Amino acid sequence: MSAPKKTASPVKTSNADVLDIINPKKLKEKGPLWTVGGAIIFIGLLLFAIAEYWGDEEPRFDVLQVAMEDAGVDNPKDMPLGYAYATAIIHIADTLLHKPGGFLSNDMFPPGVLEDNMPQWEYGVLTSLRDGTSALRNHIARAQSQSKEDADLAKAEPMFYFDHKSWQLPSSESEYSKGIEAMERYRARLRKKVPGASPPSDSGNEAQFYSRADNLRQYLEILEKRLGSLSNRLSASAGDARQISQEDGRVAVTKTSWWNIDDIFFEARGYCWSTIHILRAVEFDFRDILGNKTALVSLQSIIHELEDGQGPFLSPVILNGGGFGLFANYSLTLANYIARANAATIDLRNLLQQG
Repeated sequence: MSAPKKTASPVKTSNADVLDIINPKKLKEKGPLWTVGGAIIFIGLLLFAIAEYWGDEEPRFDVLQVAMEDAGVDNPKDMPLGYAYATAIIHIADTLLHKPGGFLSNDMFPPGVLEDNMPQWEYGVLTSLRDGTSALRNHIARAQSQSKEDADLAKAEPMFYFDHKSWQLPSSESEYSKGIEAMERYRARLRKKVPGASPPSDSGNEAQFYSRADNLRQYLEILEKRLGSLSNRLSASAGDARQISQEDGRVAVTKTSWWNIDDIFFEARGYCWSTIHILRAVEFDFRDILGNKTALVSLQSIIHELEDGQGPFLSPVILNGGGFGLFANYSLTLANYIARANAATIDLRNLLQQG
């Protein structure tokens, strides 16, 4: 009769043993491969932590409060028309360049090059910034279509249209900084209208800002197209059927690639984040015409829908559940908010067009 087999007793590892394993001196004694491996793991964890910190979306700021601080007034009504709008443009651009990690879209080295979502968020913010600056230069700061354009705005707008992925000379940051400086000069000339303000001696002529209904409609037309496009692209995450030919009824089903779902989501979040601040400035600077047209409620509806779309999400990844399944579809949720904001934009534009 054979003796019963002995079972090996489990190996117990104490905290002292774990600390002994990661001790640099012990790693050095175990050989160079252990030392290199520990260094790689440490660097990887450090880069991951930095990337997570840099990847957080920026919180919203109070446009009127920032504008009053820059103007040096205690009452917002003491600011000239356009001061809040110009401040919103400047502060949005400044946030792009000086948020944690700086401007990441053109980074060529880690940890910035490892970022995926934040560059898309930056591109959405930049697109909204370009729309707001173009509307100011081409419509809002002109008395009529044949009026001379503002010299500083003519310099600022093309700077913001510079390639956002350029890292060589000139870099994206340097060109966007020039755009901010030109916008600040425009705002400084607006400040000549602030009671008791002493503008710089080289400020030139007063800057103009015409808060008319037709000027605001020009910006809303751009916003309407942007929001409609974003809503359509987000909805395509679940598959979007479109009719190609009305004669034979052929239909093509387009669906966003799995790799691009989070890119479109964060681009839309960035565009909405920036647009909220521009519309807050519009709410103040166009308050008279909005009140006369009883259109203030429509503008506030746009802002509230965009703000609701900025709510926090709990999942570490952008979920793309289908139908009424177990998982949510973040893209469709955001598309719903943007579509409702787009509908309110159309209503507001129609109100402003009425006599």
